[in-house]
Amino acid sequence: MSAAGALPASDAGRLPDPLALFPLQSVLFPDGLLGLKVFEARYIDLVGRCLRSGEPFGVVCLRQGGEVGRQPGQVLFETTGTLAHVEEVDSEQAGILRVRCRASQRVRLGTPTQQADALWTARAEPIAPDPPQIPEPAMLQTVQALAQAISRLRAQGTLPFAEPFRLDDAGWVANRWCELLPVPLVAKQRLMELADPGQRLAIVDGYLREQQVVR
Repeated sequence: MSAAGALPASDAGRLPDPLALFPLQSVLFPDGLLGLKVFEARYIDLVGRCLRSGEPFGVVCLRQGGEVGRQPGQVLFETTGTLAHVEEVDSEQAGILRVRCRASQRVRLGTPTQQADALWTARAEPIAPDPPQIPEPAMLQTVQALAQAISRLRAQGTLPFAEPFRLDDAGWVANRWCELLPVPLVAKQRLMELADPGQRLAIVDGYLREQQVVR
């Protein structure tokens, strides 16, 4: 089974209420790609509903707890997540789906509640997308290093980014670096939440210089 859908530019005013959540021990950045192996009934049903309706679900990072089953009183979520849109679904074997999603914008989440089928949901408020911002000249090396990383990854056949590549956009460049860098989840979450894409890129640039990735 396969399906594909167009990614809306903005989901403001069109969020499901409540928004279904997919908790993960990872942080999803706007315009990022997300691959999921889905086998729990609640998430198989969720993917089917999203395919039929075209609606997104929310990906939220876990502060505490696991991703599987019911764990009352043991699960804590971050309060900011990201909308994910199902782009492609393949059934590799009975009861298991391989799902490819693409992220759009961030959302601020209310208190999550768990439904009878164990699916988590929450009220969600859209956060305005990053405004387009040309990287500062001081960030040129960081931009060029990402372009080089994209070329290497493409040559290896493992490119994790969706086109178009917006190397002239500070937020896009910062987000892609955040996906690549081996920094703690809490740091990635705080970077994702930053309202100023220029500040996000400046922090990434500083880290890359500390690690001597760029000079």
